[in-house]
Amino acid sequence: MSKITKRYIFVIAILLALFSVYNYFIYTSEAYTATAALSPQALKGQELWQKNNCWSCHQLYGLGGYLGPDLTNVYSHPDKGPVYINAFLNSGVKSMPKFQFSENEKAAIIEYLRMVDETGYYPNFDASIENSGWVTLKYKNGR
Repeated sequence: MSKITKRYIFVIAILLALFSVYNYFIYTSEAYTATAALSPQALKGQELWQKNNCWSCHQLYGLGGYLGPDLTNVYSHPDKGPVYINAFLNSGVKSMPKFQFSENEKAAIIEYLRMVDETGYYPNFDASIENSGWVTLKYKNGR
């Protein structure tokens, strides 16, 4: 093995060691902990959301399909809210099919959308990037 090959192997070994140490500190750090605990009813709503493939048409936080509107803040929208959501789940409209949800299932989906709505605003224009790389967002509950 030539001297330059040994040097490259040494440099790669050092880089891998540094990468491993960096990842250890990032993924074991207590600096950030997600606190998105859903109630049992909201979990049922999320399950229904996924089972009925609502992602294919609707978005949450800008992620999902483009056929239907983004539903991140539909619960707290002044012209919409739980009654509006329930009406659309009952009747469907244009390209949205009429689902045969029970009253409990509709309540679970509405609860899921309420809890999504509580987490923040979309789009969130009051965000800032910290030196550590984390993004600080404006939340509805004041966090």
